[in-house]
Amino acid sequence: MGVLRHVVCAMSGGVDSSVSALLLKRMGYHVTGVFMKNWDSQDERGVCSSERDCEDAYKVCKMLDMPFHQVTYVKEYWHEVFSNLLREYEQGRTPNPDIMCNKHIKFKHFYHYALNTLGADAMATGHYARTSQEDEEVFQQKSVVSGISVRLYQGADRFKDQTFFLSQISQDALRHTIFPLAGLTKDFVKKIAAEAGFQHVLKKKESMGICFIGERDFEHFILEYIEPKPGNLVSIEDGKIMGQHQGWFTLTLGQRARIGGQVDPWFVVDKDITTGDVFVGPTTNHPALFRDTLQTDRFHWIAEDPPVELVRTQMMECHFCFNNRMPLTPCTVTLNLDGSVWVMLKEPIRALTPGQFAVLYKGDECLGSGKIVHLGPTIFTLQKGQNCMSRPPKDTGQQHPEPVS
Repeated sequence: MGVLRHVVCAMSGGVDSSVSALLLKRMGYHVTGVFMKNWDSQDERGVCSSERDCEDAYKVCKMLDMPFHQVTYVKEYWHEVFSNLLREYEQGRTPNPDIMCNKHIKFKHFYHYALNTLGADAMATGHYARTSQEDEEVFQQKSVVSGISVRLYQGADRFKDQTFFLSQISQDALRHTIFPLAGLTKDFVKKIAAEAGFQHVLKKKESMGICFIGERDFEHFILEYIEPKPGNLVSIEDGKIMGQHQGWFTLTLGQRARIGGQVDPWFVVDKDITTGDVFVGPTTNHPALFRDTLQTDRFHWIAEDPPVELVRTQMMECHFCFNNRMPLTPCTVTLNLDGSVWVMLKEPIRALTPGQFAVLYKGDECLGSGKIVHLGPTIFTLQKGQNCMSRPPKDTGQQHPEPVS
């Protein structure tokens, strides 16, 4: 008789983690469900429904005859995710707390809790993603012995694929993780949940956006933590002051700007945190929103080392995205000596945003990600430069001397 493997499954109270636990049980593993509390809802006015989510996770574990635990990472989340988020906003960037939560909380603190405290052989989550390991290889850890890196691949459901959010996790955590939903579609997962009687999780509205903000207006939320810094909304086209804002950190590139008295919408195209000015353009596809070049900070490679092709030639063709809902865009990547990368896109993209993550793909493999720290010039800037160069010099009425031969 084989060894009974112990897997700790992260339980959110949603349909994906519930079905993941069910599938692990069907595979014959000893499964423990653990609910993570990362945000103290008592501090807010009923923003996150963490208590109800915890109850829903507990019900599933009871139905599956699984041990259930709850672990709190409120302090860790505040120091390692939320405080960083506030600093990023104050510096004019737009962070991605979901990627940072996976990196610092789920695949670091929770991972160590699962293996070291609960003594699990592996952990599992309900992400739509897959790896280069078969489930049994997770327990055998052949990759460690052979020195071969475990690869992260897109899940079978490309619309629900969540490798974007896993692009900063460590190789060590990935080696010890099972993704039970790797080969399934969302519709099929819901079908499994219905057949299993998980009606209480099927009824729930799927969470979108940042959980700790909930249904509230983002500007109101962020102003609870950062002092207002009023400034001007300035037209990118003629420098005219169009209105006021409460702080550049309440606005992100591509967002619709609230300008009183304007019938047509204006959109945020740039920010200057030294003056406090936020620049706006009159159309959603204004050329000041489009760029084709960006630089990241030190890039995090899932396999730990950059691809051999990139190291050998310093350049590589691959695909890029900075938003999990956007289609992958062809690009050329250049590796810098400090570990950062330049990304040159095949065509300009709307609202590339500092603070977001540049996630790279080679085929269906997620290579990793780096935070966007610098942007190349906009199409609007380049067009203005071309216009200046093509414009003939003004006639001042003065005679210009002939060149001396």
